[in-house]
Amino acid sequence: MMGVQTTSARLFYDFCLDDHVPSDHMLRSIDRHLNLDDVRQALKPFYSSTGRPSIDPELMIRMLIVGYCMDIRSERRLCEEVHLNLAYRWFCRLGLDGKVPDHSTFSKNTTTNQGVHQETSRRKTRTPSPKSTSAKVAFVQTGVCKRLDLSNAPTS
Repeated sequence: MMGVQTTSARLFYDFCLDDHVPSDHMLRSIDRHLNLDDVRQALKPFYSSTGRPSIDPELMIRMLIVGYCMDIRSERRLCEEVHLNLAYRWFCRLGLDGKVPDHSTFSKNTTTNQGVHQETSRRKTRTPSPKSTSAKVAFVQTGVCKRLDLSNAPTS
């Protein structure tokens, strides 16, 4: 007998985005070693105190990291991918209902905020110690995504 999938309209869903991102996903490895705690304070001088609120700089940096690491070269495509991909949404801290910035935001920031880009390119993520990491770890350093195989790294 052929089965039929039935759907019922539910008012509430129990959904945890964290449960749908595989534990061995590259972005989880990056997230473990990425420290953006003080990025807002470091970039504060580059933002005006008046006008419309800006896009969260941490969100912008996280989206750019996704673009670099996943080889997404188009800003328009990056925004589409972050909108659709659960792992990207999780990494960017958007949840299911978070709004992805418009692609033009990246273009405007690239041309008008050179100081911000210089400041963020100087910032480095914490490098994982070989003792605590035995798998392939991806991390971002000065805007370039690199993969390191630390399974054979010497421990000191």
